[in-house]
Amino acid sequence: MSEFTVDNSLVRLGAPYSQACLPTSVPAPQWIAFNTELAAQLALPKHYWQTDTGLALFSGNNLPDWVQSAAHAYAGHQFGHFVPQLGDGRALLLAEVLDETGQRFDIQLKGAGRTPFSRRGDGRAPLGPVLREYLVSEAMHALGVPTTRALAAVLTGDWLQRDTAEPGAIITRVAKSHIRIGSFQYIAEHGDIEQLKTFADYVINRHYPHCAASNTPYLALLESVVEAQANLIAKWMSLGFIHGVMNTDNMSIAGETIDYGPCAFMDSFNPAQVFSFIDKQGRYAWGNQPRIGSWNLARLTECLLPLVNPEQELAVAEATAVLQKFSTLNETAFLQLMAAKIGLQQATAADEVLIRDYLHLMTENKADFTLAFRLLSQSINDINAGAAQLFGDKQAWQSWAERWQLRLAEQAINATEVQQQMDSTNPAVIARNHQIANAIEQATAQGDLTLFNRLHKALATPFTLAKANADLGLAPNAEQCIANTFCGT
Repeated sequence: MSEFTVDNSLVRLGAPYSQACLPTSVPAPQWIAFNTELAAQLALPKHYWQTDTGLALFSGNNLPDWVQSAAHAYAGHQFGHFVPQLGDGRALLLAEVLDETGQRFDIQLKGAGRTPFSRRGDGRAPLGPVLREYLVSEAMHALGVPTTRALAAVLTGDWLQRDTAEPGAIITRVAKSHIRIGSFQYIAEHGDIEQLKTFADYVINRHYPHCAASNTPYLALLESVVEAQANLIAKWMSLGFIHGVMNTDNMSIAGETIDYGPCAFMDSFNPAQVFSFIDKQGRYAWGNQPRIGSWNLARLTECLLPLVNPEQELAVAEATAVLQKFSTLNETAFLQLMAAKIGLQQATAADEVLIRDYLHLMTENKADFTLAFRLLSQSINDINAGAAQLFGDKQAWQSWAERWQLRLAEQAINATEVQQQMDSTNPAVIARNHQIANAIEQATAQGDLTLFNRLHKALATPFTLAKANADLGLAPNAEQCIANTFCGT
C-alpha cells in the first residue's frame, strides 16, 4: 500500500469558509459496512479497516492527529427560496487525503452531531438514510456516474426521534470535495470581493487547474462547472435517476452527485415523475432536471460576475454566453448516452426522433425504465421477444421496433456485438426503491443486514446479475411500489 497522505487545505483557508468543530461522541458504536476497495485507493492505514480503532474514528469517538475536523459554510436556494446561511448542519470534514495518483479527496462524517450550522437540528442521521446513501452512492459509482462514495457506516448505539424512534447511524463519505454552488453564494452574500476571489482561486487550483492559465480564469471556471453539470445530469437521466432535491446547496462544484436524500431510480417511466415527499410542485421531476441545473448554474454565475469583469454589463454578457452552452452540452450528452442504450454507435439528428418515440412509447405503456432498455437487446433478432413483453400496445411496439431494427441494420456491426454493447450499457440491476425500503425495514426493525449486504454486492456489478439474485432485478408489483421518498433530516 502506498503512503497515506493528508493535506487539509480547506481548513487552512479558515473563516468564513469553514469553522472548526468536533464530532459528538456516541455511546455504543457498531460496524455496519466498510469499503475496502475505496480504503485501498485512499491508502488508508489498515489498522482502521473494520477494527476497533477504525470504529472509534468513523463514529467520531476518537480522532487521530491527522484529523482537523471542520464544518463547511454555505448558503443555498431551497426550492427556489434563498437561505443566506445553511452549512454543514450534520456533517464534518475530517481530512483531505491524496490518493496514489495525487487526486485529492475529502473524508467526511455525516450524522456526527451538532455543528455551528445545525440551527435547531441535532446533527444526527437515522439508520435508514445512511443505508440508502451507502447503497445508492456506491451503485452510482458502479454505473459510472460521478458521485460521492461511501467509505464506512456505523451504528451509534443511540436512538433518534423522527416520526418514530429510529436507530442512529453515521456514514463516512468521500468526495473530490463537498464545495457546492451554495458555497459561493455564502461568500457572495457577504459582499467581500477579496474573499470571493480567494475562494474562486482555491477552487480553480483544486478542481480545474487548467483555468489558471486562461486570460479569463473565472469565466473558464464557470465554463468547466457548466460542462461538468451538463454531463452529470445527462448521465442521471439516461439511468432514470431522480436526484430529488436539486437545491443549489446540493449541487457540487466538482460535478459529482452529492447529498442522497429523497433520490430514487424510476420504475415505470414518466418524465414528470417525482418521489420527494416535499416536492409538491414537481420542481425536481425527472424531466425538469436540466432546467433546474441551468437555473442553479445561473445562481453561480451571479456570484462570479464581479470576478469575470469589473464592468457589470460586460460581465453579464460574457458569463451569459458561457451559461447558455449548458443546454446544448446537456442535450448532446443525453442524445449520445441514449443512442448507446438502443445500440447505436453514433447518434444522428434522426435518431433523436427514434429515441423520443421510444420514451413516449414507454410512457404510454407504463414500461419499466430499466427493463425497457435492458431487455431491448433481446429484441434485435426477434421483435416479439425481450422488451416486447413490457408493451401492452403491441402494434405501437412493433411499429417502433421495426424502425429501430432498420436503423441498427445501417451500422457496420453484427447483432451479437450490438447486444454485448447494449448489455454493458444498460444495467440489469439498480438500487430500486422497494428493495432499499425492505433492506431498511429489516435492518431497523430486526437488526438484520442480510438484504442490505445482498443488494450492496449485486449493485457493485450492475451489468451482470447472478441467477441467485434474479429477484433483485425485477420491477416492483403494484403493492411494492414506493410513491414517496424522504430527506431523512
